[in-house]
Amino acid sequence: MRIATWNVNSIRQRMENLCAWLSERQPDVVCLQETKTTDDAFPREPLEGLGYNLAVHGQKTFNGVAILSKHPLEDVTIGLPGDPSDDHARFIEAVIAHPEGAIRVASIYLPNGNPVASEKYPYKMNWMDRLYDYTRERLKLEEDLVLAGDYNVIPAPEDVHNPAAWLEDALFRPPTREKFRALTHLGLTDAIRATSDAAGLYTFWDYQAGAWQKNWGIRIDHLLLSPRAADRLTAAGIDKHVRNWEKPSDHVPVWIDLDLASQ
Repeated sequence: MRIATWNVNSIRQRMENLCAWLSERQPDVVCLQETKTTDDAFPREPLEGLGYNLAVHGQKTFNGVAILSKHPLEDVTIGLPGDPSDDHARFIEAVIAHPEGAIRVASIYLPNGNPVASEKYPYKMNWMDRLYDYTRERLKLEEDLVLAGDYNVIPAPEDVHNPAAWLEDALFRPPTREKFRALTHLGLTDAIRATSDAAGLYTFWDYQAGAWQKNWGIRIDHLLLSPRAADRLTAAGIDKHVRNWEKPSDHVPVWIDLDLASQ
């Protein structure tokens, strides 16, 4: 099974690129972030025409997450537990019913957290605590679990072109990276790092300052796998070339292949 994540930075503006990439990469499941549209305005038809079932959780102009699947979507959960007052559309989870078994997948759009001196950074820290609590409970089920999305976290210096320039940024500050490490230490595997320790594996290039042309990138889009899912991992990759397409998102797709038939 091929599972991917992509922050499309507006589903409406990126539909042509999304459909082209779906046809090229042929993923079974796709987690989308920053769809930036309400559920009733989500452009379903082109994706359903490609054979995908949809689960969406959106809001006007900002945020928004979705899961596309060529297999049935069951047990859909909207919103990260832990704060009933949080109305940001940042989390959706579903069980993918597959002939060789079921796999639970979440699409995550973790808060950016900048500027650090504002209320946005404490909100990010609290959201990461809630994600930790959710993950700890989910891992008790000992299922195949994939937590995919835009984490807005640069895990390590090799995941950023110029670490010194990012030290006080909410994506790279030590408290941010510490909480991400705590999450992985629950027993999650970073799929890209499980398959390569190379530097320069980026998933985001800013639209500003010629970042793409200079390869001033960062790696903030991740697929984290439960132990059962990690045992099934056969490949992982970043489709960097998509950033060079017309009207690109500032993020590119990241994908994994899992062998669900393996025991």
